[in-house]
Order: sequence, then C-alpha cells, then structure tokens
Amino acid sequence: MIAFLDRFFAKHYTSVLHVSSPSGFHLRPAAAFATKAKRFQSTITAEYRGESVDAKKLNALLSLNLEEGDHFDLVCRGKDAKEAHEALTALFESLMHQEPQNTSQETSEPSYHQDYQSQSFCGRRIAPGIAIAPLWHYQEVRSVQQNDTTFQEAIAKSLEYLASTQDEIAQAHHALLATLSEGVADLSQLQNRIATEIAALEGGQMEAKRIDYLDILHLVEKQMGHSTTIPYPSTPFILVADELLPSQVAQLPTSLQGVVLQKSTPTSHSAILLNSAGIPSIICHQPLPQENPDNDALLDATAGCILPTPLPEDIALAKEAQQEARIQEKEAHKQRFAPVVTSQGEPVTILANVTDLSSAKEAKAQGAEGIGLLRTEFLFDQPTPPTFEQQCSIYHEIFSLFEHITIRTLDVGGDKALPYIALPQEQNPFLGIRGIRLLQTHPDLFETQLRAIFEAAQTKEHIKIMFPMIDTPQSFEEAKAFAKEVAQKYQYRIEHIAFGMMVEVPATLFCLNAFNRLVDFYSIGSNDLTQYLYAIERTHPSLTPPAPPEALYQALEQIAQQADKPLSLCGEMASDASEAAWLVAHGITTLSVAPSAIARIKEALRRA
Repeated sequence: MIAFLDRFFAKHYTSVLHVSSPSGFHLRPAAAFATKAKRFQSTITAEYRGESVDAKKLNALLSLNLEEGDHFDLVCRGKDAKEAHEALTALFESLMHQEPQNTSQETSEPSYHQDYQSQSFCGRRIAPGIAIAPLWHYQEVRSVQQNDTTFQEAIAKSLEYLASTQDEIAQAHHALLATLSEGVADLSQLQNRIATEIAALEGGQMEAKRIDYLDILHLVEKQMGHSTTIPYPSTPFILVADELLPSQVAQLPTSLQGVVLQKSTPTSHSAILLNSAGIPSIICHQPLPQENPDNDALLDATAGCILPTPLPEDIALAKEAQQEARIQEKEAHKQRFAPVVTSQGEPVTILANVTDLSSAKEAKAQGAEGIGLLRTEFLFDQPTPPTFEQQCSIYHEIFSLFEHITIRTLDVGGDKALPYIALPQEQNPFLGIRGIRLLQTHPDLFETQLRAIFEAAQTKEHIKIMFPMIDTPQSFEEAKAFAKEVAQKYQYRIEHIAFGMMVEVPATLFCLNAFNRLVDFYSIGSNDLTQYLYAIERTHPSLTPPAPPEALYQALEQIAQQADKPLSLCGEMASDASEAAWLVAHGITTLSVAPSAIARIKEALRRA
C-alpha cells in the first residue's frame, strides 16, 4: 500500500513535444530517446491521441507513427522525474534540430518518396534496389536431341558436376540427387519420383524446396540431350516469372534489370542467390499485366512494389533515388575498411558470416573485421564425411585470413540432412535431433571436427568455438566437457580458445544467469530464435511472423540486459540497415553480416 501511495503521489512533470524533423520521430532519434529514458528510474510515457506508451521501449515509441507536425505529451513520474523530464526534453529538441543530412536517413538505403501516383502491386523484398525497364514474362523453348548418354551416365556426370562446384547449394543438390537416384532405372522413373516428392511438399512448410528438385531434374535431363532455351531480350528488361531455378539465376543476362517472382519465398535458394547477386527483386503473388516492350515499368524493390505503368513523375522520383543510391554505394565502398562509430559516439564491430573459403576471401575484401560465424556445413555436405586432413586444410586457409574467428560446430538436422547420417523418422525435424544434439548420436563426427579445429587453431590467438542449439546449461557443459576430452586425448593446448553458444532456443532466455557462469561468449541466431518464438518454420511458403516482431524485440532486449559476457548477433536481421541500428541502440554492438552487406551496414551505422 505504501509503495502504491508513493507512486500515486509522486511528482510528475509533463510537457508537449513537437515533431519538427521532416523525417518525423523515426528510428534513429527514437532509439536515442528510448535509450536515454532507460537511465532513469521514473515511469516515463509518451501520450498521443489517447494512446499512452512506455517511452523506454523503442518499439512502443515507433508504434505512435509520429510524423512532422505531430506532437505528443511527455510524462515523467517518479523520484527522478524532474531530471528525466529536463534531460529528455533537451535531447528531443536536439534530435529535432540536427542537420537534415543526419536525420533524413536512418539507413543507407535510398531516401526517396514512396507515395507513387500510378497503380502499384506490393510484395515482399528479396534484394533492394530500383529497376526501370519494360516487363518481360518468362518463357522457354524445350527441345530434345538424342545422344548416346545413358541414364546412369547422366546421373554420374551430374553428381560429378555438382561435386566440383564449391558452393553450399550445389553441395546440397549433390546429396539430394544421390538420394533420389537410388534404385531408379531410367529418366521416367526419376521424373515420377521427383513429381511425387514435389507433390508431398505442396502446402507444407518445406514447399520452397520444390525448386531444388526441379533444378536437379533439369541437370540430369540436360545430360541426356534435353535443352531449355530462354529467349531473354537483349535490351534492358524486368523479368516476371513464377520461379527461377537456382542454376538459372547464375545464367541471367546482363540486360536484366530486376526480377519479380510470383510463386517463391524469400528463403528459397533462388531468392538467396538473387540477393547475393544484388539484383533488385521482390516476390509478388498478384497477377501482373502482360509486357509492353514500348513502355517502362518501375520496380522499387526497396519499397517492395512494382508499377507496371508508372507516370513520368514516378520515373523521375525513382531515377533520383537511383542516383542517390549509386553515390552512397560508392562512398560506402570507399570506407569499407574504416572502423564504425555511430553519430552518438558508439563504436560498432562488423564481422562476417562465412560459408566457405570463397566467402571468407570475399569478406576480407569487403572490409570485415573478423568472422563472427564460420558455418562448417559446406565441408560435410558431400557423399562421405570429410577427413581430419581435409578439415585441417580448409580451416588453416580460412584462419589465416583473420585474427578473430568464431567457428560453429556442425549444425545439421531439420532441413539440412546428410546422406551418411541416419536419423530416426521425426514428425517435426526442426524440433528433433539437430545441432549439438547430434553429439548424442554421432560423437565421432564431433570428435574429428574438434580435433581439426584444435589443430588449425594452434597458431592463432583469437579462436572461438560456438555450439549450436544449446537448450540448457547442462547441454553446454556436456559439449564443452566433450571438447576438453578431445583436446586431452590428442594433447592439444586449448587455453587460448573460447567456448560459447548460439542463443536461438527460447528456453535459454530463462537461464541466462546460469549461462553467464559457464560460457565465454554469446551469439544470437535471430533466424532460428524467430522461428521458435513464433512456431513458424522459417521457409514456410505462406506463414510469416508479424511485423514488427515484438516478441523477438523483447527477447533481444532481455538478452542484451542480462548477458554479462561478450554478445554478438549473426542472424539475417543484422544485414538489414534499420534492424542493425535498432540492435546497436539496444546494446548489441557486434554484428556479423553477409559479406555483400558489410560496406552498406557500416555506412548505415555511421549515420545512425
């Protein structure tokens, strides 16, 4: 009762704050405001049009959608209410009067007018950017030329080709084809088997994988004389297609300006490749009008929309944004090796997510300060497990590129199967044996991998080993104890090696105090954490988490507040400029991103 009366009669201070910035009370100033508000014990609220929100929570402030000309009531109530009111009022006025070049952009994405005048069709962004060119709907011409290649020879040649292509998707296709071709006598049987597999995927959480089956079939058919010709225009065009095979993405012509997919998902392999290639792309399920080669369409992939018949003023706005984006991209590239300090004086470390030696070299060239996530699955995605010598060789090469390396132990299971790992049939493999749980079923794989990492790390001073899918303090203790046993067995010195964990299983959020006593570092896997928080598989073709994902934001805030060991985030959200700014504002100042995003994210955070 006394505590209640203290709160009721506590002094409160109220003022009306006017939003004068042309960009409104957007992400960057709101983040600074909320961060400052957290320093006070008082209750601090922002009240607008009958809605009262906690001003210490960034997402709550952003939910008010305060634009230029709006005003809201700042209410501070508590023992230090006067100090809070004075500090926050002064900060707000300062934020509103900062130079336009600092406030008009909260990311390095182009700042342009998105309220186009002509009809637009909205979709989901794959890769940002703007394209202006006529629409061209996908078409193909199929033919068959008889050759002497037998079906078994076609399978062997296809497997040989996939094995020689050093990227994750090709290696995954290799394993899939090896499985699909078992017991199959001819092409028609393979076609029927693949048709059956695709039918089983329809409407399910793995529907996005159907395109991989089609790509594999296309490769085998090609070996047997089947050919597909796509008569792409030689002049600039925007491609409209239901889907693209991953192999077709690599063969897109230079005349292509952008892509609109109508039956894909952002996590399909084709979408991932389009994003990596930097091709402006969206997914739009609405039917689009047929092309007119004499009229330009406008694809604004950053805003996630396509305008089939834009007005001249829409084209003018888009061209202005294109030019601004080119200038910013050029500047970001020039500054890619420079350290990052935000406009608030906060230093930020930008590391890279690396999948193989090639991407590690790209990360080095793009200005990464180290590797925040070295995925090792590429070594295991082949017909037989990699040997100790093979692993040592590749780890040595990658380790030589950077001083600071975080390597994740084998993370398979769920949607990532290996042909030589036999797992029991699971109703939901994403909730089954995956990640560190394989230690219980296949300890030999982990022993060889840890031994190879220890061998390669003997000449390095800053190596971190990270365990995936940790769910309890006991599971981490068991994994680390196993690592120590391997080191002792092969007589490796590991005092210089740090051991940490992925934070991706929601249960760990309730055990952070216990984990603080065990781990050397944390890395948040926002992809899987989002998946498990919302019980939506991340490649599901129709279900997506809400936007904004409030539960995820609250979880990240909790982790940042309770973790007392070095903390980073290596999920896809770190490669989004606005999300990266939010993360930094909430104390997560080490981010690991895709190599292609390094320069862009660095430049965006310098402006944050």
